[in-house]
Amino acid sequence: MVKKVTVIIPNYNGLKFMEPCFKALEAQSDKNFELLVVDNGSTDGSVEWLKDRNIPSVFLEKNTGFSGAVNVGISHAKTPYVILLNNDTEPEPDYIKELVLAMDRSSNIFSVSSKMIQLYHKELMDDAGDMYSILGWAYQRGVGQSIRGYQNPRTVFAACAGAAIYRREVFEEIGGFDEAHFAYLEDIDVGYRAKIYGYENVYCPTAVVYHVGSGTSGSKYNSFKVRLAARNNVYLNYKNMPVLQLLVNLLPILAGIFVKYLFFKKIGFASDYIEGLKEGLRTARNTRKVPFRMSHLGNYFRIEGELVFGTFLYIWEFLRRKLKIFRSY
Repeated sequence: MVKKVTVIIPNYNGLKFMEPCFKALEAQSDKNFELLVVDNGSTDGSVEWLKDRNIPSVFLEKNTGFSGAVNVGISHAKTPYVILLNNDTEPEPDYIKELVLAMDRSSNIFSVSSKMIQLYHKELMDDAGDMYSILGWAYQRGVGQSIRGYQNPRTVFAACAGAAIYRREVFEEIGGFDEAHFAYLEDIDVGYRAKIYGYENVYCPTAVVYHVGSGTSGSKYNSFKVRLAARNNVYLNYKNMPVLQLLVNLLPILAGIFVKYLFFKKIGFASDYIEGLKEGLRTARNTRKVPFRMSHLGNYFRIEGELVFGTFLYIWEFLRRKLKIFRSY
């Protein structure tokens, strides 16, 4: 049987996660998939572990970041679909089967985001698809909420690349993951580009995976992550918004930056956030800006509506977490 999907696992010093991740893949109900690990110059014994087990792998000499690693994996894949799977995940047995079924529903679907659950708090969601707002804030839909919610498939702004499936041929049209990002917001960026070209990103609640979270970087907030995410946020807006859209959204984006600055100042990362913004402004012109085409005009209007909706959804999810409101959707 011709295989439809390649599971690509980027790895950087993730030896401690390997055994449970591969054990979960061996237990998949749909075994009709290729497997490829892209090692990003690990020094923790990962290379030896992979070689000893004859696991199909590409070994890079240095850490090229998440974007660089998955681009290498995608370039090696020959299947119609590719699944990008973090090494700190444990997918349920029907995970691959459900993602493939979701992709098969429409050739207009670029990516499908899985139902990601916190590995160490299995009653809580980790991600039900990624969203973006007119304030320039990207966020995980459902994070911290009860797993009893988020049971319905729906359109999302982008798939979380930690455990998502993609239509490989679309990368040839819109470009791969932008390696200028290195890591963080690269999945929002590629999903944004797909939307500009008229493709959909959807959420599949029946594809379940358990996720450690911050398995490589080590913590939710640190200087590296804050600086890099701030820089990449500048890239994200500059690259994907035409000049007119940037001008229309300038005040909300500035308001979002100010609120984030206050937040990071409170937790001790204000200087890192500012440095990231400065670097983003200095180097944005070195990134690949999406060329504006009149044929995409309707898509830009739809995206603008999604950015507004994403802002209200963020507020609603924030209130749900604070007030512990439960609702299944």
